[in-house]
Amino acid sequence: MKKLAALAVASVLLAACGGHGGSMPPMGSMPQSQLGTGSTKSASIAQAPSGWASTGTQAIPIANASDLGAASASQSITVRVGLQLHNMQQLQSQIASGNELDDGTFMATYAPTSSDVSAVTTYLQSQGFSNITVAPNNLIVSADGTIAQAQTAFNTSIHSFSGGGTSFIANIAPAFVPQSLSGIVVAVLGLNNMQAFKPTPQVTSCQVFGVSTPPQECLRFYDPATFQKAYDAAGVPTGSTTPVAIMAEGDVTQSISDLRLNEQKFGLPQVPVNVVQVGLASPDTSGDGEWTLDTVYSSGIAQNLKALYIYDTTSLTDSDIANEYNSWVTQHKTKIGNSSFGGCEFFPFLDGSMLLDDEILAQGAALGMTMFVSTGDNGGYCNNFVNTNGAPGGAPFTEYPASSPYAVAVGGTDLFSNADGSYKGENSWEAGGGGLSQFESPPYWEQQVQPVNKAAGFRGLPDIAMDASIETGAETWGGQAANGACTPCVTGGTSLASPLAAGSWARFESAHGNRLGFAAALLYRDFEQHSAGATLTGPPPTAPYGGFHDILTGTNGLYTAAPGYDYTTGLGSLDLAVMNSQIGK
Repeated sequence: MKKLAALAVASVLLAACGGHGGSMPPMGSMPQSQLGTGSTKSASIAQAPSGWASTGTQAIPIANASDLGAASASQSITVRVGLQLHNMQQLQSQIASGNELDDGTFMATYAPTSSDVSAVTTYLQSQGFSNITVAPNNLIVSADGTIAQAQTAFNTSIHSFSGGGTSFIANIAPAFVPQSLSGIVVAVLGLNNMQAFKPTPQVTSCQVFGVSTPPQECLRFYDPATFQKAYDAAGVPTGSTTPVAIMAEGDVTQSISDLRLNEQKFGLPQVPVNVVQVGLASPDTSGDGEWTLDTVYSSGIAQNLKALYIYDTTSLTDSDIANEYNSWVTQHKTKIGNSSFGGCEFFPFLDGSMLLDDEILAQGAALGMTMFVSTGDNGGYCNNFVNTNGAPGGAPFTEYPASSPYAVAVGGTDLFSNADGSYKGENSWEAGGGGLSQFESPPYWEQQVQPVNKAAGFRGLPDIAMDASIETGAETWGGQAANGACTPCVTGGTSLASPLAAGSWARFESAHGNRLGFAAALLYRDFEQHSAGATLTGPPPTAPYGGFHDILTGTNGLYTAAPGYDYTTGLGSLDLAVMNSQIGK
């Protein structure tokens, strides 16, 4: 799971997070934003100055870093202006219906109009910006300029900061647009270049009586074949007619080489790999282990895929992630994506990327596309990321983009199998991310299964869960993984759970002619159409529930597994054979 970088996240302070002061009202009582998809809570932001209109991009409060004062006025900057979708209620009904839109209908009915785009581009040109480009769906207008031009154009202030061995810029005042752009501009990204994510895959060589051992000595671990056995893939077609996209960053050369090594070790077919460069190429290799895990186990549980598309962006800033997501949605290379990264949801809420990313993923959902996202490896908390003013346990934030209503959030379990490799049972993984989003509202498909009153308006995570425990993780091989060479090692975390879910969905899509569509609504529908069967004793005990294993035991520190939906494992893990027989009906 890619986590928020230590400096970037620790340096962002949201006063109300710790529950010890601050003027922000409880998130559940906040009104819905009029920007974006309408699923996000409205921020308590300063009133716009005369002649200006507010956007979703708020001031970024910085702590634990040295404020070096105003950033260099001549420093180059790329801004990405997010535009507002139209007819959102109708679009949400369209997603709920399960009937896929085509591009022409989306552009004619829901996309920002040509006049919207013209208004934004004309304004950027008037402010001296250059290299102005418009995304195919009109959702993003990108432009190059200087910090001085950005400060003037958006009536904001950008400072330089230093701390933790790095430096960055951030806007210390909200971003505004002229009144003529009110209701057209959702957010202005690129005003900070804080590296929102960094790779921290969970890797071990296992220990017996405190002594490190090779993976062969681990008490339990899995490879693609044994995952297929445990999750009941026998008889389910492979994913051979379905491509999958992996969201990545940096130089992925080593990850592709390691994928080939793992295919050889595990006897898997060699899946065609296509790298889709999004923005400038980066030499960063810190994510090698992450992208290896994503590619190996999405294709591994699928047994075969038509192709892998690695969307390779410049950095894991919020601005570049939005650009990466939008490229995936508009290029139509795959209907399935995987994002093994995320961080505390308050930062994308503050900088406005939550609003824009939700719009992008909502378009994808309407076109029948699904992004699977890991929920994080910090249990029910974000305790490493927020100044909690001494509150024990940390702040109960979920992670974004998993908390987007238009993604499938994948939590973690501890998977047990019988001597023959068949499924025995699962616990909730103690570090699996889950809980109640403080900024996102629940989509209609999850409202009926929520343990809390749906009127409270909290999006619950995860949606589903798969194996993530480091004690029951995945065997991987690699030359230069993020935590050292894997020769081999065992890797876990929700970084594993998410590609397992994406690869499982690829099998379902292949089995149903690639016509299933947006996964979240179908998964919740399967759950609602069935009831729990007799408890399987395990241990650990589980219960069949439609195409799911309902996980009954375990905790992520803040929430406990229970019959039905819970905030540790969601609906449960997938029984591939059972789900495949039900999902298309």
